[in-house]
Amino acid sequence: MDHAANTPCPPGAPGNLGLRGRLPRALPARPGEGASGGLARVLGRALAEAAWPTRCAVCDAPGAVLCERCARELPHIDWWGACPRCGAPWGRVQCSECNDVVLAASGRDRLPYDQAASAVILDGAAHAVACVFKDQGEQRLAVPMARLMAACAPPAWSAPGAVVSFVPASAAALRRRGFDHGALLGQAVADELGVPCAALLARPRAADQRRLGRRERAANMAHSLEALPGASVRGPVILVDDVLTTGATLCAGADALRGAGAPAVYGLTFART
Repeated sequence: MDHAANTPCPPGAPGNLGLRGRLPRALPARPGEGASGGLARVLGRALAEAAWPTRCAVCDAPGAVLCERCARELPHIDWWGACPRCGAPWGRVQCSECNDVVLAASGRDRLPYDQAASAVILDGAAHAVACVFKDQGEQRLAVPMARLMAACAPPAWSAPGAVVSFVPASAAALRRRGFDHGALLGQAVADELGVPCAALLARPRAADQRRLGRRERAANMAHSLEALPGASVRGPVILVDDVLTTGATLCAGADALRGAGAPAVYGLTFART
């Protein structure tokens, strides 16, 4: 997938603790767990919250994983000024990201997806959100990120038969982080849009893209995503990723989904350059 920056967040960055977000009022019991077990988990979370207070991923203020002020002050992309095809922030009249020259540099003559949209521009604050979510393990950020993403998805994308899918984490990233942030974000977006979420893509080996340029990313991602064996797609697919830089990952995913029969593919990311 496209990464948020050339390097991961440093360990001392704001919001680097793994326990953020308001505690739930009640926790559902796990299978076979009695009332005492559920109470123990509630108390455990309360103690953890007291020792490591929940803090905003951007400003480090206590209280929420992404405080209302920081969410409001993120550089939200104006739909009326964005490219109607690739979603570039200032491409409504003449897009600098999906014109013929740029596509040719990536070895393409057209985009393989129908439309793409992103919630915010990748500035320092948006990078902090993506980095704390992905590289520092704050999984609860998936919900506020998905809420912002769903707000910029045109209603037509969620037509009957549509599904949300996601760019899966690489095997190395999954081992390093312990969770698939793509699956987590995809499910959260699906919940916000009210459509099913389906794992449709597999990720064979590909090199880390953080230090690659546009042409190198395109070459690295060519055929790096493929439809899962037996996957058959009959309706539109909203393909979710966290950050879009050159668009190489989104194009590779769209290629695979088209090959599996998707009649339409839409790209949806939290942030983009």
